[in-house]
Amino acid sequence: MTTGLPPYFFRVRENGAFVFRVLTDDRMRRIDMDQIAMVNTRNGEIKPHGDRQLAEEDVAAIRDWMADRAETLAMRDIDDIHRTVDHMNMTAHWVQTRATDAQLDLVSDALLLAMHDLRSVLVRKKAERLMRSVDGDKDD
Repeated sequence: MTTGLPPYFFRVRENGAFVFRVLTDDRMRRIDMDQIAMVNTRNGEIKPHGDRQLAEEDVAAIRDWMADRAETLAMRDIDDIHRTVDHMNMTAHWVQTRATDAQLDLVSDALLLAMHDLRSVLVRKKAERLMRSVDGDKDD
């Protein structure tokens, strides 16, 4: 177990976080958190809380957190897609082995439309990538 607390705490919210400086009073083992800023990860904005002026080390720590957060969210997106592929495979198995006619009537149209939409987007994006790579080869 670590002995010291981090100097900052980031309370995550949908588009960023509230940033708190962690203050400790070792004599009484008391922890206080002083809100110093609000962060918007979508546009990169850092707003000091109230009339506060952020120190360079505050801004540096916030920017480091923002970079780490963006990386974490990107990894989660990919993980979600891998889980979706697994779920689609499990759904195919369910349809083939256990689904009743009534259950299939409830989900077939929605699944077919969603899969058609996904297939259309994937095919278009792959064609765009192929065209860019062919165009890039012509420039060489």
